[in-house]
Amino acid sequence: MNNSSKNAQVSDVIAKKFETEKETPYTDWIAKEGLDIIDAMYVANLHTVDLKPWARRGGRGVYLNHDASRTSNDCYVCEVPPGKQLAPQRQLYEEMIYILDGRGSTSVWNDAGVKVSFEWKAGAIFAIPLNTWHQHFNGSGKDAARFVSVTNAPVIINAFGDTDFVFNTAHDFNNRFAGESDYFANKGEQKGLLLDTNFVADAINLPLISAKERGAGGGHIRFSMAKGSMNSHISQFPVGTYKKAHAHGPGAHVIVLSGEGYSLMGPEGEEPRRFDWQEGSMIVPPNMWFHQHFNTGTTPARYLAFKAEGVSIRNAQGVPRAWISRRIGGHQVDYADESPQVRQTFAEALAKVGLQPRMDEAYQTELADLPPANLSRGA
Repeated sequence: MNNSSKNAQVSDVIAKKFETEKETPYTDWIAKEGLDIIDAMYVANLHTVDLKPWARRGGRGVYLNHDASRTSNDCYVCEVPPGKQLAPQRQLYEEMIYILDGRGSTSVWNDAGVKVSFEWKAGAIFAIPLNTWHQHFNGSGKDAARFVSVTNAPVIINAFGDTDFVFNTAHDFNNRFAGESDYFANKGEQKGLLLDTNFVADAINLPLISAKERGAGGGHIRFSMAKGSMNSHISQFPVGTYKKAHAHGPGAHVIVLSGEGYSLMGPEGEEPRRFDWQEGSMIVPPNMWFHQHFNTGTTPARYLAFKAEGVSIRNAQGVPRAWISRRIGGHQVDYADESPQVRQTFAEALAKVGLQPRMDEAYQTELADLPPANLSRGA
């Protein structure tokens, strides 16, 4: 699927000038792994997306990459066969994992010989500490276990251009993992919006913190697992509500954990496209596309976003511009400035399932702190 409402196709003459730059060490590596790269900013169902045999790892997989994956982060879905395990692996890139289906366990160890093992089931989140050996085991002899993973492999593989170095360097990053017995314990310290943990047993029911800045009285929690540079967050918003439109850098993989609804996405100045979602769907907004999430179901809608730090274009205070009003230089559209069509479309979508919008309080709450309109910016 193309990541723009226009396909940006050029003549063969121009394309020929860039032919030698089309492939990278990263794309060459995936081809040698025997896997496909699907250019995907939307996947209807991660539970059922087609996979191919992944001989080296002993499972099945597919890569689901966004428009800038050659320079930032990537995504893949992998399946562990019933009663089996994946081959052990170590890597000089970071990896975050969400369990889609099944149950099992993972072992993590370093060259010092210290091993930690933990169990997981569908709904769990964890990260692989940098350059540690790790192995995933399926706990069922009947059903496959499936997970979705986001990594910064493109950056690392392209930087070194040597996969033997990336996958076979013997070095323990003891500041990341030193064999702590409780490293993957289901616990953590809350630091503002950040939950300092390396393992979440049940992301679907994890308590959240109020985050009204994103609109509609939703909840939010952030993670930076395994002391990595990649990060993630969970957001939830109530029945009959929707989030504010915003834009950010590429590579936020939004995985729907619960609920039903749709998202509008599009580059500034173009009519946004609609993508319907349910539990198991994934949405990956392209670079600086404005996007907005709408709950049309009968339960709160919750999603998990795996992303690289480059997604978060921040102000001088360290606040992501996606949380800041466009009226003062941010990348978030206030409800007061959105197109009337947004509210009309939402009301119509709810009416089809016998519901009504519950946005009046959100609209009124916003007005109390709404910055003056900057007419020069068209707000």
